[in-house]
Amino acid sequence: MTPLRHQMIEAMSLRGLSPRTHETYLCAVAQLAGYYHRPPDRLTPAELQVYFKYLTLERKLSPATCRLYLNAVRFLYLKVLGWQHFDVELVVPKRPQRIPELLNRDDVARILRATLNDRHRMLLSLCYGCGLRLSELIAVQIRDIDGERQMLRVEQGKGARDRYVLLAPSLLTALRRYWCQYRPRHWLFPTPQHPERHIGQCSAQRAYYGAKRRAGIDKRGGIHALRHAYATHQLEQGLPVHQLQHLLGHRDLKSTLRYVHWAPVRTEGEHGHADLLTGIGTGHES
Repeated sequence: MTPLRHQMIEAMSLRGLSPRTHETYLCAVAQLAGYYHRPPDRLTPAELQVYFKYLTLERKLSPATCRLYLNAVRFLYLKVLGWQHFDVELVVPKRPQRIPELLNRDDVARILRATLNDRHRMLLSLCYGCGLRLSELIAVQIRDIDGERQMLRVEQGKGARDRYVLLAPSLLTALRRYWCQYRPRHWLFPTPQHPERHIGQCSAQRAYYGAKRRAGIDKRGGIHALRHAYATHQLEQGLPVHQLQHLLGHRDLKSTLRYVHWAPVRTEGEHGHADLLTGIGTGHES
């Protein structure tokens, strides 16, 4: 490991960045060094500007990916190398403003019924029933489930923040039945071969895509669509936006407000948190 790489890892660790951010930032900086065949600390701002133009015009990376590269490189120069300023501009095409193909409740029911086994059904039900991110979903531990208070503790979600989300009665019943059937000891969703590890993101995505395909649903998007569905369906049931913000773990209310534009207009606050899994025929009843 080079001294510069070690310094960057140390700087990211001190600021509490997630392991996935570590991996992403290090990869972005490594690609920058590979492009010039020189250590990044020997590059000039003009050379960095040329590199980002290359990412946009020649590699044709998406605006989101280019911004990710920019954030990684900016972190290196400002937080690790101690530059006072980082005057490198990123010019990318405007992002297409698309409304995602949202899953309705019937779509979710069909997906859950089309899962091949109870493990995957529980996985997808928890994702939808609590609106979890994929990284949060696969890392749920048995101790995170508080049946008495009907809450799930999300440990170190995005932004290195803990939070609690509500467990609806039907979901808590399904979790208890799942535990009695499989008796997981530590992780709620361990790998079959190595129970001391939780399943990977790719395994969870495959379970979702397989169920969606068998259900005959061709709407775009991966398992994160279940989180979008949770948010819009809760708003449709009248959950106040500020409560939804907390449940989703959004730092900025603007991230939550986008769901208001996707959901039909309802009088906010008519109802509380809804038990979304009740009555959609998920297969947990058997």
